[in-house]
Amino acid sequence: MVISDTQTLVNRLAELASPEIANTSQRFFKTQKGQYGEGDQFYGIRTATLRAVAKQCKSMTIPKVFELLNHEYHETRMVAVFILVERYQKSKIDTDKQTIADLYIQHSQKVNNWDLVDSSAYKILGPQLHGKDTAVLYELAQSCNLWQRRIAIITTLYFIKQDDYADTLALAEILLHDKEDLMHKAVGWMLREIGNRNKSVEVAFLDKYHKTMPRTMLRYAIEKFTPQERQHYMKK
Repeated sequence: MVISDTQTLVNRLAELASPEIANTSQRFFKTQKGQYGEGDQFYGIRTATLRAVAKQCKSMTIPKVFELLNHEYHETRMVAVFILVERYQKSKIDTDKQTIADLYIQHSQKVNNWDLVDSSAYKILGPQLHGKDTAVLYELAQSCNLWQRRIAIITTLYFIKQDDYADTLALAEILLHDKEDLMHKAVGWMLREIGNRNKSVEVAFLDKYHKTMPRTMLRYAIEKFTPQERQHYMKK
């Protein structure tokens, strides 16, 4: 099946819907009033199926893909994210890559749940910004929008994989006292990723901030430490 327009895609996803899976997803992604995913709606479709559907959208234009990020159903936005990552990674044209990255930033408030962010930010903005001006990440890190802040720190996972830690550490300082638990987890995760590659860099950061950083952030950061090391850092 070839899907080239947004309505055909929406119709296809509706056909694949499972109310049982949708109910589970709505609980898992915290969609109740006051929760981070408040109001998000789900068809109830497994990730593997969404990836397969995304591969059927090779002829969909980039503007149409970005239109999908405005859709009310979570899985529609996820398909859009999968398409954008594949288009970015397979493109041989620098201007096309830049266009996707620029539009991703412009639509970043619509990349509005942790799985959408984590599946795309470091795969698109990571390679696009590495070794270049990263000022946009610092702007996003200070946004009032949770998802833009998460995009900022998760983007640097690509940098970490290149053994470049400066932006991650600087952004971690900015986000150190973020009020959202999802940000505590994200920052802690990135610190742990640094430690996986260069433990001394992570330890230096923790020695400076472990007494004041949120406990969730710290627990994520020291997850792979020895029991003795974890006990040391968990002491106030």
